[in-house]
Amino acid sequence: MSCARVPADQTAVLGVQHLSKSYAQLRAVNDVSFQIARREIVGLLGPNGAGKTTIINTILGVLAPTAGTIRIGVFDVARERAAALARANFAAVYATLPGNLTVRENLRFFGLIYSVRDLTKRIELLLEQFDLRTLGDTKCGVLSSGEQTRVALAKALLNSPELLLLDEPTASLDPSAAQTIRGHIRALAQRGDCGILWTSHNMYEVEEVCDRVLFLSRGKLLLEGDPQRLPHEHGARNLEELFIRLAREPLMQRESTPR
Repeated sequence: MSCARVPADQTAVLGVQHLSKSYAQLRAVNDVSFQIARREIVGLLGPNGAGKTTIINTILGVLAPTAGTIRIGVFDVARERAAALARANFAAVYATLPGNLTVRENLRFFGLIYSVRDLTKRIELLLEQFDLRTLGDTKCGVLSSGEQTRVALAKALLNSPELLLLDEPTASLDPSAAQTIRGHIRALAQRGDCGILWTSHNMYEVEEVCDRVLFLSRGKLLLEGDPQRLPHEHGARNLEELFIRLAREPLMQRESTPR
């Protein structure tokens, strides 16, 4: 895969500039900047506590940044929240859908929130796309983890988002189900105008899916590049080895500062 860059004349689906988020004395995110282009899948990597979920929550407007700007398309999340978030959606294993509603009821509920046109047609299309048609009238609370993940992704695509945020989307899935989900996401990025931000601790998955990766540690962006080439550029055999090295001994600590 090539390392995609956003052309100067093309609006990125996501633009994060000098983003910081602090809690009292803790700097959870420290001056992070990056962009995501259309049809690009970007992996946001780092150990637990690196700041990944905080970044996602600031993009979604759940948290207000201490400093910096976030744009979804041309819209500033802080100043044009409704317009910006109407162009985004989100899925994560910990963000389960209401278990007392059926698959169709959940999709209809969220579709109404997003004011999706031709909602019934859109729901049936997504049920077909994610092999959920036979489960349409089943309550989400009794679905397997793989089935719930497919429903969550269908929900996340209801509004045909320009920006799709996926936080550990395959973490609870068996290898076969995870492979199916990865295929859906790759196809989505390749055939549409959607950009995707993907967090994962599965480095094999990241190498297979992502066009570009961002390494975070202690709230700072350390490395950025092609997941196929980046490990070799830093003397690692693969992405997992590089991840472990950065998690144990971040570059920001190893670099010497001239005195």
